[in-house]
Amino acid sequence: MKKLRWPIFIAVLAVAVVAVLLYTQQQAVTPTQPIDQQVVIEPEAGGIYVEGLIGALNRLNPALDAYNPPDRDVDRLIFSGLIHFDDRGLPQGDLADSWGISSDGLIYNFSLRANAVWHDGQPVTSDDVIFTLSLLRDPQSPITDDLRTFWQQVVVERQDDKNLRFMLPETFAPFLDYLTFGVLPAHLLGDLDFASMVSDHFNLAPVGSGPYRFDHLLIEDGKIAGVVLTVFKDYYAQKPYIEQVAFRYYPTARAALEAYQKGEILGISQVTADILPDVLREPKLALQTGRISQLMIVLFNLDNPSVPFLKDVQIRRALLKGLNRQWMIDQILGGQAILANGPIFPGTWAYYEAIEQIAYDPTEAVTTLRKMGYTIPAGGGDVRSSEGVTLTLELLYPDDDTHAALAEAIRDDWARLGLQVELKNVPYQDLIANYLDSRTYQAALIDLNLMQSPDPDPYPFWDQAQITGGQNYSKWDDRQASEYLEQARVTLDLTERTRLYRNFQVRFAQMLPALPIAYPVYTYAVDASVQGVRMGALLSPSDRLRTISDWFLMAKRAVSAPETPKAAPGAQPTSTP
Repeated sequence: MKKLRWPIFIAVLAVAVVAVLLYTQQQAVTPTQPIDQQVVIEPEAGGIYVEGLIGALNRLNPALDAYNPPDRDVDRLIFSGLIHFDDRGLPQGDLADSWGISSDGLIYNFSLRANAVWHDGQPVTSDDVIFTLSLLRDPQSPITDDLRTFWQQVVVERQDDKNLRFMLPETFAPFLDYLTFGVLPAHLLGDLDFASMVSDHFNLAPVGSGPYRFDHLLIEDGKIAGVVLTVFKDYYAQKPYIEQVAFRYYPTARAALEAYQKGEILGISQVTADILPDVLREPKLALQTGRISQLMIVLFNLDNPSVPFLKDVQIRRALLKGLNRQWMIDQILGGQAILANGPIFPGTWAYYEAIEQIAYDPTEAVTTLRKMGYTIPAGGGDVRSSEGVTLTLELLYPDDDTHAALAEAIRDDWARLGLQVELKNVPYQDLIANYLDSRTYQAALIDLNLMQSPDPDPYPFWDQAQITGGQNYSKWDDRQASEYLEQARVTLDLTERTRLYRNFQVRFAQMLPALPIAYPVYTYAVDASVQGVRMGALLSPSDRLRTISDWFLMAKRAVSAPETPKAAPGAQPTSTP
């Protein structure tokens, strides 16, 4: 018995310890709220959000902001368009609360919101839309010639104060794409010609109809340092929680980051590659990233007799397999891009998820070339055709550091396949005007920029009709692909348009008239104190502010009980015996 006392004591002690632990654990998990209640964060109105913009203020007028992104950012909050697009490229009502389209797609009737008013209290009317369109038609307007010509062909009729009609010369499914322009107040600017409007004081004290109204300019050392906006209490849609939004201007992204570190601002409008590592080290800076409507791509001149081998789709496919595109994205673009598989952007309603994805496989690329009769020395070297002709190619690229690094990577990857590549850098405007427009090039690394173009319509770059005088720089002469594009342009049914674009993407992946490289992304930084921020794909950089009505700086904690499920109509209560 004596030998058993010590083990019994230990066992009793263990039981006591376990009991204490169980008791304290129970105490620790006892909820402060009844278990059927939960804490909810409720946004409250108030606060000031200050963002650093890269650049300077020019004119706060949507008819004049085409070439100054900082102006477009501010105008996005001051002015409204007839419609806007969500991040999938689908149209949503803005000033227009409804619209109808005739069965032949030639007539569009729009109804404006009854409660839409300007920041000075005057109602927004059809006259304002028609006046704004007159500015877009003006020869002095800074918009592109093709856009001006487009509007000159569209007839606009006033039905009454809140209703108007657009009449098109022919069916054009992407028409809604053109109705996002910021509407200007005719009662304030209608008596001015375009030249007078450019220098009018309105551009520094604008009146719009958007969620925020102009309050005042920030002046420092006699220069405009920023602009302050205040929430518009009579805004027709969801009113923002944040009371004031201020924008301050900085010459570089680095200067904006330094301003954030000093506590001057809460957001940086664009995180460029040079400051990204430093931004990532800021514990309270939250990064928001969205794909932009831009495509890095290698174009081939398929009708250039000096490079006849480019006509062969098997060679083009081998060249794509020989490109380590993911390495380029990771190492050259700093991870700020998405691998591209076609000319329609992922995340949009027209994108085909099952499109073929061609992976990096240089071994398979070499095998393909050899099967086609090309000779590649076992120890490496130039590819030669059966006639002994060496495959060489001149690759043009824009004269900036990023494109230079990409072009060098492409050259090195293709050299491993035995293809000789000569690089030539050209200023971007010269590249377009002197080489692409004239089709006097062999291959070119460029960016197809579809900013401000929500509709995914790839017609301008790939249809047969655009080979001469258009933007089909590759001279891709494919009837099947063109039929898909042409039908999609005159088809109003979204389901049918989706099917046509799916077929086009499949055809593009089969034929590879050009080699997609990457879709760049836009990175935006906001302090963690700003809640409710979300950012999807961007049709333009100013779209990062699309959801600003949901952002908030102030909130309260509230307790709510989950709703008791209601019995279905006609259902009888049940009881448990």
